[in-house]
Amino acid sequence: MKNFPAVHLLALEGMPIFEQLQLEEALMRCGQENFCLINHKSPPAIVMGISGKTDELVDPEHYTKSPVPIIRRFSGGGCVLVGPQTLFLTFIFNRSDVDIGTCPKKLLEWTEELLAPAFGNIGFKVRENDYVIGDKKFGGNAQYFTKDRWLHHTSLLWDFSADEMRILKMPPKMPAYRLQREHGHFLTRLNQHFPSKQAFFANIQAALSKQCHLLAKSVEDVHFYTQKPHRKATEFVRWDG
Repeated sequence: MKNFPAVHLLALEGMPIFEQLQLEEALMRCGQENFCLINHKSPPAIVMGISGKTDELVDPEHYTKSPVPIIRRFSGGGCVLVGPQTLFLTFIFNRSDVDIGTCPKKLLEWTEELLAPAFGNIGFKVRENDYVIGDKKFGGNAQYFTKDRWLHHTSLLWDFSADEMRILKMPPKMPAYRLQREHGHFLTRLNQHFPSKQAFFANIQAALSKQCHLLAKSVEDVHFYTQKPHRKATEFVRWDG
């Protein structure tokens, strides 16, 4: 990052996560620039990784009581329940600007170093594939690599309802540090550490601006990428519970 690569910043609000993932896929597959997307106030949904299996991840009893759209994203990663209190942060970069190969661990380490100034001394770090404060998770990550580009997508918990989280089963694969803890004991909230979402996003942008040249863009500026022919793996999943 010595040359301070240009990064197009898309500050979104209220974009449904399905539309955001569609945009990310278009920017990843058709774009030639570097992008950072931030978003919040998305309607509720369950988002699975591309290889996720609904029967293994979603609790049918709680889903029947409170059904929400189920989405399969085009990247890997685990299953998350998102909503208006979820913050989204995505980086899409050319390898020629930030070359971390195809190694998820190196990419996580890069984001940890990049974002650390935004969190100050509250104990932020990467643990296995998660963002944590202390021993509790607040951010889940998904990644995607091509020959020339990579994507890092993060869902961050500003706030959450432990009861609503029961719609998700305990995952079949989980990090060792979780110690079989239920969602309510395993997760933590960013609103306990920052005065507002706006303040948190300002910290993120300030940290990014120390390493990159930020260029503010609107959705209208990049919408044409979604109209270009490209593979579209982001999809809704039909499930009757």
